[in-house]
Amino acid sequence: MAQHPEIRTVNVTRYVTPLREGGSLPAIAEADDGFMYVLKFRGAGQGIKALIAELIGGEVARALGLKVPELVLANLDTAFGRTEPDEEIQDLLKASVGLNLALHYLSGAITYDPAVIKIEPRLASQIVWLDCLLMNVDRTARNTNMLIWQKELWLIDHGATLFFHHNWQSWKEQALKPFVQVKDHVLLPQASQLIEVDAECRTMLTPERIRAIVDLVPDEWLATDLAEASVAERRQVYADFLITRIASSHIFVKEAQHAGKILI
Repeated sequence: MAQHPEIRTVNVTRYVTPLREGGSLPAIAEADDGFMYVLKFRGAGQGIKALIAELIGGEVARALGLKVPELVLANLDTAFGRTEPDEEIQDLLKASVGLNLALHYLSGAITYDPAVIKIEPRLASQIVWLDCLLMNVDRTARNTNMLIWQKELWLIDHGATLFFHHNWQSWKEQALKPFVQVKDHVLLPQASQLIEVDAECRTMLTPERIRAIVDLVPDEWLATDLAEASVAERRQVYADFLITRIASSHIFVKEAQHAGKILI
């Protein structure tokens, strides 16, 4: 796997249809490379921080060898959406001019149903480990945020991760916290190889690889409030948070094992 991940930039050419699941109102859109994408808007309620979490979380998952749809930066022109009749969508498009984030649209994919498909222990353990690292509260039985596409499991929607960035001052404290919400993780009952997976994941997610992933975040997404911190300082905090959390992974692995035993 490459040490230095890359991310393409595309221009959105056609708004196809909104996806009304959840509050952020993502959409299926077509880009100038001819592909269809699920477009996540910077002007949505969760704002740019959700896009940063989506990008970092998705690329960390990919670095671990997990399947994630390709992520691209999606440029939205000022003229885009002027003919959109829906006022709510038009406002969203106007507020999202510039760089947004999009995931390659997996046509024909179905939502993962834990009652129908069982995931083998190693893969389940990898995903639980990832979500403990990222503090992902959004992989529950009610909302798995996983798809089955071409008979393989794909991870989507990492925008609800890294919530330390809503309170920058406490990032060191947050980095060392167990992830108690793991008790609600949809794959926790199958995650019986956390110790083995922990050692492998720590080896793969070197500080250099983490910094390379964080470097993918566009400067303009980090420049929302320069009075609070500079772009470079914010980028450094994301990297330091993840590097610290990986180095202290025994804390969240122990919490996950404890939560798993309670389920038995």
